[in-house]
Amino acid sequence: MRLFCFIVSVLLLTSCNFKLKLQEDEAVESERVEIQRYDRLQSLYLTTGDFSALQQMSTDYPIETRTLLEKVLELGEVSDPEINARFLSYFQDSTLQVIISDAEVQYANMNDLNKDFTEAFQRLTGWLPDLPVPMIYAQICALHQSIVVGDQSVGISIDKYLGADYPAYLKYYPAEQRTLMKRDCILPDCISFYLLSRYPLPNFSTAEQQTRDLHLAKIQWVTNKAIARNFFKSDYVSVFDKYTAKHPNITIADLMENTDYDHFLK
Repeated sequence: MRLFCFIVSVLLLTSCNFKLKLQEDEAVESERVEIQRYDRLQSLYLTTGDFSALQQMSTDYPIETRTLLEKVLELGEVSDPEINARFLSYFQDSTLQVIISDAEVQYANMNDLNKDFTEAFQRLTGWLPDLPVPMIYAQICALHQSIVVGDQSVGISIDKYLGADYPAYLKYYPAEQRTLMKRDCILPDCISFYLLSRYPLPNFSTAEQQTRDLHLAKIQWVTNKAIARNFFKSDYVSVFDKYTAKHPNITIADLMENTDYDHFLK
């Protein structure tokens, strides 16, 4: 009887531990950020003309497709009967076809970026609990905008991150700019632009230039903390290093809400 009771107890404990492990795994999975591969549907349509890929773009990513066609590429309204043909024709340029192919090869695997985004947003939401985690997706934008921020989404134009020495860049971009067009710039660019959209500077159009610079530097400083590396470096970013060193009890939430930038210079 004692042996039977012991076996039952072990089974119950094992069952409880198994349930707890499942709950932990589900919690981790729910916090995981995974880049949505909108770019693969784009690539399929733009290189083969596969109409089913275009339909899936419009069905699964309606807002992202509208943004790409109307605001990024400026090809016209998505309701225009000719918009799809215009979209396809736009990318038939031989250079763009090579760029599409190269982008898909370079970014065939994004596990490293998924891991980095997950860790960064875990830090951010720990500091800023009300900050929603956006849907992040990859796209191809014909060398237009690098990052496209929506209401609760962030689009990465992977054709703008093919490396400082990528042949097509050499003709159009200066060396200094090309240093920012590589894979390890994606995470800080996304985080900083997203935070800027969520924490805009009040009265930006009338604010003094120093105030604008300090606001951007604050966003960049928080981004550095979120990605756990000092990607952004400037004298203004150093202002927040010095300020937080003097005020170790200040929270990042307090820092983000404070737009009295004279206060940070004291």
